[in-house]
Amino acid sequence: MIYTNNKKIVNKKIYNYDRILVGVVFLILLFGLISLSSASSIIAYNESGDPYYYFKHQLIGLSLGIISFFIFSKINYHSWKKYAFWFLFFSIVLLILVFIPGLSANYGKARSWINIFSFSLQPSELVKLSFLLYLAAWLEIRKKELHDYSRGIGPFVIILGLIGILMLLQPDTGTLFIISLSSLTVYFVGGGKIKHIIIILFVGLICFSFMIFLKPYQLNRFKCVLNSNFSRQKICYQTNQALIAIGSGGILGRGLGESRQKYMYLPEVSGDSIFAIIAEETGLIVSILLIFLYLILFCRGYIIAKNTKDDFGRNLAIGIVSWITFQTIINIGGMTNIMPMTGVPLPLISYGGSSMLATLTAIGILVNISKYAKYEK
Repeated sequence: MIYTNNKKIVNKKIYNYDRILVGVVFLILLFGLISLSSASSIIAYNESGDPYYYFKHQLIGLSLGIISFFIFSKINYHSWKKYAFWFLFFSIVLLILVFIPGLSANYGKARSWINIFSFSLQPSELVKLSFLLYLAAWLEIRKKELHDYSRGIGPFVIILGLIGILMLLQPDTGTLFIISLSSLTVYFVGGGKIKHIIIILFVGLICFSFMIFLKPYQLNRFKCVLNSNFSRQKICYQTNQALIAIGSGGILGRGLGESRQKYMYLPEVSGDSIFAIIAEETGLIVSILLIFLYLILFCRGYIIAKNTKDDFGRNLAIGIVSWITFQTIINIGGMTNIMPMTGVPLPLISYGGSSMLATLTAIGILVNISKYAKYEK
């Protein structure tokens, strides 16, 4: 039995963890390491003289992520509920830290990193998980009050709006979209009404239109989707180079390590552009197989959520899998020019310790939730 605040709430039997989910995750991680080693070799050698510089640093982030994965997969997920408020507080503090001189670090136009003891950390990656933990617990408590504007949708919009403002100030539009979409999904699953979701989306569209008016470069990204020949050498440069990489890979690819676009043509080959290099080197068939692995991950996550009997676990599971799903779609959609580029990493593959740590920690929690989910035959 599980107890919360000395009150018995539900009978829980511990089952086997979802082995398919874990197997798929580690297959993607292995494939990601091989892909990163190839994709980053030229830029790593150019920057540091060591073609395996990014690969070695990714191993550090991956090791920390795997340790966190196993720790969080062992801890009963119900225990996180009592720390819900502190997860919200932690989320806001992390986003504020990027504006503190001496801690903040710029990368391109974005001020989304902080430096701690010579290590760079991207707080917004951790906020994806900490905010979902708070939201899952909050929705369980307010489930019967979500129809009330003052007790339900009102506080939800205020909290999400605060997170959104702090991210827009960085700016980190891609991560904001992921958090917003996954939060709305959790809000709906947690008992929110469709009309409230529509209202929030309408308000979000107005705010986004206003943001485009203030920052025209956001509008230019949409122009690249409609016409990739628009400003080929400037605004749409990354889009066109990604399309060249994907197109030149053909059915079977050029061969592992044989990419031409990684020779300083395509920006961010180790980060958000890594899928284009994967498509160029391994071709259409392997790229589809990779997408299929992600699809299995998504399906297993939603099955876990469906079979979880308590609201907190179901909300949290659906939030984690929605986050990874939306992030994957946004990344690959940007590389294939189906949607605007936003600079978000490809989960479990792109270079970045913060992203790897946050994602594997979240999957560790999802695995723990699967231990308490009774699957129907």
